[in-house]
Amino acid sequence: MGSMYSGSGEERRARTKNMVDKWLAERQQMLVLYCKLAGVESFDPDKPEKQLLRDFCQLMVDYVAFGHFEVYDRITSGEERRGEVIKVAEAAYPRISEVTESVVSFNDKYDLADHEQSLEDLATDLSILGEELAGRIELEDKLVKALMR
Repeated sequence: MGSMYSGSGEERRARTKNMVDKWLAERQQMLVLYCKLAGVESFDPDKPEKQLLRDFCQLMVDYVAFGHFEVYDRITSGEERRGEVIKVAEAAYPRISEVTESVVSFNDKYDLADHEQSLEDLATDLSILGEELAGRIELEDKLVKALMR
């Protein structure tokens, strides 16, 4: 009984709810910036869009990392005991990992903090990324539903 994850079921549910709320809040912020970026007509390297792109990359990486390290690690570490949650997570995880790789590639290409990047492919790359994120969000929503039961 000396598990580091001990505590009443109620405490565990409260921790789960807080974790999910934080995850969804990060996702929402990231989506708002995605929509702003997607709405930009043309990217001039000297315009504020560059900062918007930087902010988006940072938020997106934070959101993806939170999902990976907080949510999935918690489920796979044994803290999550509900079979249904584990089943949903195991089914979703391979696809979610693929999207994580796409996110990292996008970030490596466009996080302009340390290099200049041509922005001519940005609209296309954003569109592809948007589809990837939409697929990931669908899977995450299934997981959130299972977690909140």
